[in-house]
Amino acid sequence: MGIVAIVGRPNVGKSTLFNRFVGGRQAIVDEQSGVTRDRHYGKSDWNGKTFSVVDTGGYAVNSGDAFEEEIRKQVIAAIGEADVILFMVDVTASITAYDDEVADVLRRSKKKVLLVVNKVDNSNRIYDSHEFYKLGLGYPYCVCAMSGTGTGEILDELVKHLPGGAQAEEEEIPRIAIVGKPNVGKSSIANALLGEERNIVTPVAGTTRDAVLSRYNKFGHNFFLADTAGLRKKGKVHEDIEFYSVMRAIRAIESSDVCILMMDATLGVEAQDLNIFGLIARNSKGCVVVVNKWDLVEKSSDTMKSYREAIQSRLAPFSDVPIIFTSVTAKQRIMDVVNAAEEVYGNRRQHIPTAKLNEAMLPVIEAYPPPALKGKHIKIKYVTQLASPSPAFAFFCNLPQYIKEPYKRFLENKLREKYSFCGVPIHIFIRQK
Repeated sequence: MGIVAIVGRPNVGKSTLFNRFVGGRQAIVDEQSGVTRDRHYGKSDWNGKTFSVVDTGGYAVNSGDAFEEEIRKQVIAAIGEADVILFMVDVTASITAYDDEVADVLRRSKKKVLLVVNKVDNSNRIYDSHEFYKLGLGYPYCVCAMSGTGTGEILDELVKHLPGGAQAEEEEIPRIAIVGKPNVGKSSIANALLGEERNIVTPVAGTTRDAVLSRYNKFGHNFFLADTAGLRKKGKVHEDIEFYSVMRAIRAIESSDVCILMMDATLGVEAQDLNIFGLIARNSKGCVVVVNKWDLVEKSSDTMKSYREAIQSRLAPFSDVPIIFTSVTAKQRIMDVVNAAEEVYGNRRQHIPTAKLNEAMLPVIEAYPPPALKGKHIKIKYVTQLASPSPAFAFFCNLPQYIKEPYKRFLENKLREKYSFCGVPIHIFIRQK
């Protein structure tokens, strides 16, 4: 698949054009400059040709932005991997020193560059766009990313320069999201697994803003990995950009199969960790708990065991979850996280044949039937697994209204004893026979 990178100085409309190409509000857009930091990938198609689009942060020098150097590294990486580069400038601001700087980098890259002049929303601005011939990058394509004016022309041109070949059919690949509070090591573990500085990592909480999706295909594993923004309590979110970041993180949870919930070993299990775990469970997603910064904890012979038991007691009643203790900076047990996530994905997708399910569960129910209520005996006659994305079971009985939550919990525990559902929420439904 061909790759198209959108580059330019801050606040020229790169993310707006990216969103228009991919057909959704994937990247955060705000009037404030420097919103985008990491490389953000999306998929687009035009005239039957599918290609990958990369949104980048604004290229700047001596801007005073704490993330300037890291953003610049991400832009250079995007330029290096792209087949076609869209260099965006702003017609309302004329040519700036930053534009000259980016143009110089692009000329030296020897890549195919298309000059895109944004915010051309009236005929007078078309004349103003001719100034950008000075950059020495050829014909300026006039667009208005906000309304979509002129984007068809630029798409017609860029697909001519993308590699050809038939597109393979899209395979069903697991989607794994890394979630947690700010500054627990989400971007660090993503970079460690991918083997590159794919996401910007700094000690500053809230560095990641967009949900950054990457493909992991190593050591027999093949899945999409989403690094997300840190989730803070609602009351502590005051800025619009952070609100949008939280929305992207929640959307990443909703669209994932398995969530890796990162915790900080030095802080223990906090209320916000439990809130995020509850969000994962309510969306019926698989979960792997990763306790990071384990190298900073003073240990005795049973520290790990007592820590694990403390986490399980806080997560109860859904405590059948893999818990892995890591140090991402030392790369300790990070492959255990991948293995556990793949195992949870398999547990979430397994379907038990109805005959085997009844053979295993009916003797248990007969030995421990639901307690009688108001002198009426409840008889469960049949059980089947429902066709749903996550494990759900229907138990058919004569008086479903009399079966209470404790007995449903008993049935769930027995299912977990007999089958491997580690890391996966189970839903129990009682229906009329």
